[in-house]
Amino acid sequence: MAKLLIVDDEKNIRSHLATFFESCGHQVQTAESGQKAHTLLSNDHGFDLMLTDYRMAEMNGLELLQQARRDAPDLAVILMTAYATVENAVAAMKAGAYDYLTKPFTLDQVEHVVNRALEARRLRAENRVLRDSIEERPLLESQSTVMQRLLETARRVAASEATILLMGESGTGKNVLARQIHRWSPRAEKPFVVVNCTTLSEPLLESELFGHMRGSFTGAVKDKPGRLEAAHRGTVFLDEIADLSPPLQTKFLRFVQEQSFERVGGDDTIEVDTRIVAASNRDLTSEVAAHRFREDLFYRLNVIALRVPSLRERSQDLLRLAERLLIIAAARNHRQTLRLSPEVEAALVAYRWPGNVRELRNAIERAAVLVQGDLVTPEYLPDALFQEAPVAPLSGPHVASLEEVEREQIVRVLAESPTLEDAAETLGINVSTLWRKRRRYKIE
Repeated sequence: MAKLLIVDDEKNIRSHLATFFESCGHQVQTAESGQKAHTLLSNDHGFDLMLTDYRMAEMNGLELLQQARRDAPDLAVILMTAYATVENAVAAMKAGAYDYLTKPFTLDQVEHVVNRALEARRLRAENRVLRDSIEERPLLESQSTVMQRLLETARRVAASEATILLMGESGTGKNVLARQIHRWSPRAEKPFVVVNCTTLSEPLLESELFGHMRGSFTGAVKDKPGRLEAAHRGTVFLDEIADLSPPLQTKFLRFVQEQSFERVGGDDTIEVDTRIVAASNRDLTSEVAAHRFREDLFYRLNVIALRVPSLRERSQDLLRLAERLLIIAAARNHRQTLRLSPEVEAALVAYRWPGNVRELRNAIERAAVLVQGDLVTPEYLPDALFQEAPVAPLSGPHVASLEEVEREQIVRVLAESPTLEDAAETLGINVSTLWRKRRRYKIE
């Protein structure tokens, strides 16, 4: 059943509603003010629904709703009031309330509204999981032996409580694999919390990980739990763990060893049960050798090490993956069914994809947005796909390469032809191929 928070400054109403919903099998907490409710929401991200009065001292129900949308965006909120007005109802719905109840109401009425709100919340969560699964599934479907072996190992270790270290180049999908490991694990119904170690400064990252106490630094206006607390009984994924500073590595080592920590500015030790999955696009053994990463932390994290292959290593997946990503990108951008031209397929296969799956996804998204019609042709792909590495000059007398001969021929035919179509016909190629070769040889 659900976890409910009932907020009302009238004790009788709080107690009556709490007793009723507990009898329905729900877990219930109460608060006598908006400020107390806000504190509860800040310290506990596990609430499914909040039922709150509109008129309260200090912080009214609308203000509490607005705070709740920031702190717990998935929380369903129902407002109650004995002073119903159209303006208040409109304001509540615009702020994100699920519904608006006018006092007095019967227990049957409030139960009906609460059940509808919980069902809507459940469906939203299922749709989000399904959408994520649909968009991520192509990245985990592979004909590559090395990728299949990785997925088999990941599925086996997901059932354990072991710490997992994901290694691999940037853009290979380590975050997708981490989320899938969580879905395969016994913790699948609990939170999956992501911490990107590259995006925040050291003080902010420390607060993000461990939380902080009010007044511990400028701007800390209230107690705030960290991401490790939010991942209690679930999984925390630390992306680019190598970017942790030495002081944070030391503090995080203690958490890995003991599953306990103190918030920034706090003295109370907090214990959590959190499964750790970490990732790095750097070679951590080299980072340890260079004294940039703690050796003891490396060995604590390196219980199960999985290397995610680059896109070059799973080249047999490339076209199928590109087609699946094109379907997803077309749907997301409200486009009709799209397909890749043979020239585009050839260009995708020839390119080395240093940015891996992330670069492929971006290239396909760009094409899906810009293409006119239903056929993706080379002009809609990024220029980088047609920029080849410079060729080292030959020693001795210069002999024209095949590329130089082809370029000269294209320049000559273009100069003699009235249109691009005529030039393509003279050269015996289609217009898209000619367009691609002009870009490759930088012919204006």
